[in-house]
Amino acid sequence: MRITSIETHTVFAGWRNWVFVTMRTDTGLTGLGEATLEGKEHAVVGAITDLSRLLLGKDPFDIEQHWSTMYRNGFWSGGPVMLTAISALEVAMWDIVGQVAGQPIYNLLGGRVRDRVRVYANGWYFGAQTPAEFAECAGQTVEQGFTAMKWDPFGLASLTVTREEEELAIENVAAVRKAVGPKVDLLIEAHGRFFVGDAIRIAKKLEPFNCYWYEEPVPPDNLDALAEVTRHSPIMVVAGERCYTKFGYADLLPRQAARVIQPDVIHAGGILETKKIAAMAEAWHTLVAPHNPNGPIAAAATLQLVAGMSNFLILEMLVADPPWRDAMLHEGLEIKDGVMLIPDRPGLGVTLNLDVIAQH
Repeated sequence: MRITSIETHTVFAGWRNWVFVTMRTDTGLTGLGEATLEGKEHAVVGAITDLSRLLLGKDPFDIEQHWSTMYRNGFWSGGPVMLTAISALEVAMWDIVGQVAGQPIYNLLGGRVRDRVRVYANGWYFGAQTPAEFAECAGQTVEQGFTAMKWDPFGLASLTVTREEEELAIENVAAVRKAVGPKVDLLIEAHGRFFVGDAIRIAKKLEPFNCYWYEEPVPPDNLDALAEVTRHSPIMVVAGERCYTKFGYADLLPRQAARVIQPDVIHAGGILETKKIAAMAEAWHTLVAPHNPNGPIAAAATLQLVAGMSNFLILEMLVADPPWRDAMLHEGLEIKDGVMLIPDRPGLGVTLNLDVIAQH
């Protein structure tokens, strides 16, 4: 079997563009990947075009060899654009291998330890401006069957936060907690907004609301700063969506800079690389909650990964996708009581309708 062509498909999906990859073989099989990288779609499409030269004519089964070649071939091997491109191509190869074997990808990685995963909602708050509006959206999200939800209540705060911004954020969290009651888990996102002192102070102000976690409280470029917040925060600190490959996590984990890590399958290096990251985390008794706010192919790949991840915690699911998503692909996913079943179809278990993609 040989790879004969690799194409990219950029799709407008509301607040960002999805980038999908189709990898075709001389046997007629097509593998799917995703390279969505907000605001960098042209760059990542160019990187996929460059990397494709290394894969055309090659056997898609040789995933480990191809990953190493793509990562090390050029002098500039790292960074989010290149790693996202590598991840998309790696996922597409796994999809092909699973289809050939007639098995879901998790069965090719050691089998599964679970057939369903707990999920939390993200994107449920789109359009909300005031604490009351956030509270109303939160109540509607619980009615949809979610038992956990994440959002960033901090507005436009950046590195420092004004007293007014801080008070409004706390009011926002208080309103959502009141709306959903004590049994729904609230996950607070900070998007790397704060200096260490502000991050720790805000964590202590959030403590009365029994928040499930506090995500990326400081910028990702200083792991010692993150570790300092983790040591002093009364809320579990999670981070890692902007950390790539096992080499990046080899710096994060020994510092115990976060209680839970969040590698993103389509940015960290792909399915197998993220499995290696999870194994490293297990040695540090650290849980994994993959970052997953991208498109449907990324979500399918992540589900295949976490099926066999023994230190998995919870999975992110975006609930603000365009209304034509279901016409674009077949995936058959359903959320009930905050839980999603993992598909058991061959490969990724999803198919794309390229005619629908062409309309967007």
